[in-house]
Amino acid sequence: MNQKTTELNQQKLDKLNKLTATGFDAFLYDCDGTLADNMHAHKAAYVKVCLEHGVALDDALIDELAGWPTIAVAAEICKRYGASFDHEAFARKKSQTFIEDYIAQTLPMPFVVDHLKTHAGKIKIGVVSGGRQSTVSKTLAVLGIDHLIEALVCAGDTERGKPYPDPFLLAAAQLGVAPDRCMVFEDGVPGVEAAKAAGMQWIRVDQL
Repeated sequence: MNQKTTELNQQKLDKLNKLTATGFDAFLYDCDGTLADNMHAHKAAYVKVCLEHGVALDDALIDELAGWPTIAVAAEICKRYGASFDHEAFARKKSQTFIEDYIAQTLPMPFVVDHLKTHAGKIKIGVVSGGRQSTVSKTLAVLGIDHLIEALVCAGDTERGKPYPDPFLLAAAQLGVAPDRCMVFEDGVPGVEAAKAAGMQWIRVDQL
């Protein structure tokens, strides 16, 4: 990491620390695109599996649906492209493809990971992701922060995923923290909408 990048990350970390200095008992982080700089790898996995089903996916759709459970993304791909593959089977294959072919490309989002590490043990820490638990757990392990997570909510843990509030509310319940004492860290519209619906404060880390 060059000096300019290091300085920029420090500036963003300082801003995060200032925005979250008081008033919170829990921090809830999205994983992909928030803690992990890996959206390029997830997009590649989606594109590869889509091609196996005869769909030439425009990966901009993955940005649009950031935070959605993988099975819901599969359903939306079918809807928009007129495909008819099994959504659950697609989600399993996409997760497998990401882990086998792309997870090594995962890098930390330095200022977000540093923020989590700084507050672990002082503030309750949760990760709320639309990804499958097997994939998210491996990603957190690659980032070296899996041991710091006190609550992990992934696809399938609630009947409804982001943009509904259910995943964030479940994480808050698991941590024993009131929703209005939670700060959410996100990188996409669906996650922000979920945080708002849950009555939580939020920060778009990609817009700092």
